[in-house]
Amino acid sequence: MQHLDDATRTQLEAAAFRRLLRHLDANKDVQNIDLMILADFCRNCLSKWLVAAADEQGAELDYETARDYVYGMPYEEWKAKYQRQATPEQLAAFEERQARKRESSS
Repeated sequence: MQHLDDATRTQLEAAAFRRLLRHLDANKDVQNIDLMILADFCRNCLSKWLVAAADEQGAELDYETARDYVYGMPYEEWKAKYQRQATPEQLAAFEERQARKRESSS
């Protein structure tokens, strides 16, 4: 993508991000903990990254507004409708991933 000008690259990145959000919205059965176990990020991470990007650009964006955007609805509503209690197996897998990260960063 190095051959693309900055504006085109930014437009492509933005389109890919919007598609990722649509994909996540279409797959609400994929729980945040599953994303954290497999990919080390979740919908909340995307929200935080949006806030950080806004800060870098000097734009105001609070976390709750970013979360509403990423989830496509208020977070509490999404949580009530779609979030399931993490299973003991999911929690164990998450802790194992976190331990591996700590070991690799030492």
